[in-house]
Amino acid sequence: MRRQKEKNMTLSGHLRELRNRLVICLVCLVASFLVGLHFAPDLIDFLTDIGKEYGYVYVYIAPQELLMQYFSVALLAGVCITLPVILYHTWAFVQPGLRKNENILFLLAMFFGLVCFVVGILFAYRVMLPFMLYFLINISKGRGITASISVQNYVTFLLTIFLIFGVVFELPVLSVLLTQLGLLKVKWMKTGRRFVIVLIFFLAAVITPPDIVSQIMVAIPMIGLYELSILISSLLLRLRRRKKRADGDEEL
Repeated sequence: MRRQKEKNMTLSGHLRELRNRLVICLVCLVASFLVGLHFAPDLIDFLTDIGKEYGYVYVYIAPQELLMQYFSVALLAGVCITLPVILYHTWAFVQPGLRKNENILFLLAMFFGLVCFVVGILFAYRVMLPFMLYFLINISKGRGITASISVQNYVTFLLTIFLIFGVVFELPVLSVLLTQLGLLKVKWMKTGRRFVIVLIFFLAAVITPPDIVSQIMVAIPMIGLYELSILISSLLLRLRRRKKRADGDEEL
């Protein structure tokens, strides 16, 4: 009954619903931002402690620099806290217009997308950052140069690395979603494998320090994620073809 009512909703009704959901998300974001602002000094301490293990010394070169980093970290924390609410209201808004299988695909994509993003951040934190920070701080050793890192530059560097790896680990979810929607074919992914591997090593060289170890450590997981995307997409394609054949046999 509710689904039928939502399907018959006018354009103004949909816009009203969209506005209400945006207001709810915005209120949650503001509240989460205030919570994050309360814990912002602790979050900054946590981020800077990562580098202190390798001898980093931090400074701020503008009076408002440290305060602005509190706001930046608080906003990011607010987005992370509000993300489940945003995902729920996104699903609730589009759900009436989705078929059953599309609804399941949408929910799975949101869930596994969130999981893969978190896994990517953990990979960056546990594996990549130690190598990067160690390499970068040791460049100046023995050269009479002391590194005093700006808090803003350091926090921006860390958040950028977290974001990059979080997005990179979304590759399997994105590939499966596109193949299920018919916008990407498994055959294209297989034939373009060589070009994609070259592109991956190029991206790894761009986002890592200029040493071969870091580049390989970034490139190998990306290649593994690409191969995993092909494998999952191929399995789902076989299951879909098998189901179509079974449906055809039942009709006969």
